[in-house]
Amino acid sequence: MKKDIKIPEVTDVEIAIVYEYNDLYKTDDWNVYIINNKNVDLEMVVIVTQGFSDKKITSLFRKKINVLPANSYAKIELIQPELFKLNNRFQVTFFEGNTLFEKTFILKENTIKEGALRMITELKKRGILAE
Repeated sequence: MKKDIKIPEVTDVEIAIVYEYNDLYKTDDWNVYIINNKNVDLEMVVIVTQGFSDKKITSLFRKKINVLPANSYAKIELIQPELFKLNNRFQVTFFEGNTLFEKTFILKENTIKEGALRMITELKKRGILAE
């Protein structure tokens, strides 16, 4: 029965867009990170990203992380500024123990900009957290 299905709430996992200097290419880049603030490892983490608006949809990007250790983070992808005019969706699925968790994070169109940057303590970098 539907009433018997319990969907666990995702807490202490975040998606951040960070504006940072790339030493290799000598450029300022926007990168997407996943942050695990839990005291347990996340296993089989799958992130599916897509930009969208009423008139446009980008192709899907998928990233898998076998294990994201407790209280750590990982860089997912470089994000191009042209995508900031779209809504950006990040669907995160992972196992914590034997339980499957899923959460969709959204960064709304035109919210990713230098003026919105705040210090993200876990990364020690300036960025924007997705809702």
